[in-house]
Amino acid sequence: MPASTDRPDALDDISFLGRLSEALSARIEEQTRELFDEAGIVIPVKSCSLLTALRQAGEASAAELARTLGQSHQLVIQKCPALLRLGLVTQHADPADARRKLFRLTERGAAQMTLLDSYTANISAVYARLFEETGDAHAILLKTLKALEARPLRERARD
Repeated sequence: MPASTDRPDALDDISFLGRLSEALSARIEEQTRELFDEAGIVIPVKSCSLLTALRQAGEASAAELARTLGQSHQLVIQKCPALLRLGLVTQHADPADARRKLFRLTERGAAQMTLLDSYTANISAVYARLFEETGDAHAILLKTLKALEARPLRERARD
């Protein structure tokens, strides 16, 4: 039975903020992929920040990238096979420690990052117009993440 239009959907309750955040992320990823396809960008949408961090570093291990991004080592490692397969990065042993693998952008990866730079300039204006309609979700997300880092929900629940 469809949800009634005169009452809010129970799954949109504030206690399901994580679910709503994931739904927003999935929607943005889906719609960004369409724009990437039009722009000739083959970078997986969820790997853009990883490649940006790698470009800034020049060369880095998965652990270094994970620290830079504030993500788990495992998540970074999971993204690497697709990036290697797409020819966006190379992987080689660290000359100082053969157990440690280093990643570097390929020429194709650098060219894709140039396309991403152009896309980023354009999408920023699109988001600005969206936020005129909805409020600045970017600022709210950053503020919320910082507040939860400073004082986790566990502490807030004690109040």
